[in-house]
Amino acid sequence: MNGEEVKRKDDGVAGGDGRIPQDLGDKFERLAQVMARLRSPDGCPWDLQQTPHTLARHILEEAYESVDAIDSGNWEHLCEELGDLMLQIVFQSRIAEELGRFDLAEVVDGITEKLERRHPHIFGKVAAETAEQVSINWERIKREEEGKETGVALPPGLPALMAARKVQGQAAREGFDWNDVEGVMDKLHEEMRELRQAQGGPQELVEREVGDLLFTVVNLARHLDVDPESALRTTSREFVRRYGLMEEEAERRGTDLASIPLAEKEELWRKAKQQNSGEGK
Repeated sequence: MNGEEVKRKDDGVAGGDGRIPQDLGDKFERLAQVMARLRSPDGCPWDLQQTPHTLARHILEEAYESVDAIDSGNWEHLCEELGDLMLQIVFQSRIAEELGRFDLAEVVDGITEKLERRHPHIFGKVAAETAEQVSINWERIKREEEGKETGVALPPGLPALMAARKVQGQAAREGFDWNDVEGVMDKLHEEMRELRQAQGGPQELVEREVGDLLFTVVNLARHLDVDPESALRTTSREFVRRYGLMEEEAERRGTDLASIPLAEKEELWRKAKQQNSGEGK
């Protein structure tokens, strides 16, 4: 164990006892000061050109790169990516401060106060013994704060799979859900039959049926306690790996993959699927 690891344990971070590093405030203040310097009149030309709109896509990019780091299990990479994500928050807050809208302190105060409000079982006198009860309380308090009468609403800005899972979770907490996985399986088969029937019909109908099918698959993933976004990302990553193996094999045969007949491509696919995975044996 190196000195840094010992220090983290002494600070209480590794032990999870609620303490935080004593110099965290100083480090966060330094980050804010660096950002202010970059945005000063004689600061970085690129940083000075940025607006909330030009930076918006970077928030998504850094968030997805953070998720990818989590999936990889590489803690050092995750630490770096979370720093990149934090930069976007500090950057946006700095621009907002320059425009007289809000500052970084208000952002920090806002989320701190929200966490305290929405955890009354920790900071108040409300009882919540399970994660499900906590989630129900959170959504109830959120509805009251936002003045919403309905418990189900489409979250803005989320990718479609994540939004579908969120909506379904909201409905489930209101008691509108299947009792077991088998019910979702039956619904999945029903949606597949309806999609087959829609084929050859108006494109709008086909698109709607595809949407129904995807929505049901997300519901199935939720009932199986699987994150559909993560599952699909893993499958896409594996597809890219296998396709690369197919291209390598085609090159060894002195040709390119595109010119190989479909039957031969399928043979290469089966071999790629077996390689390093143990599948298909």
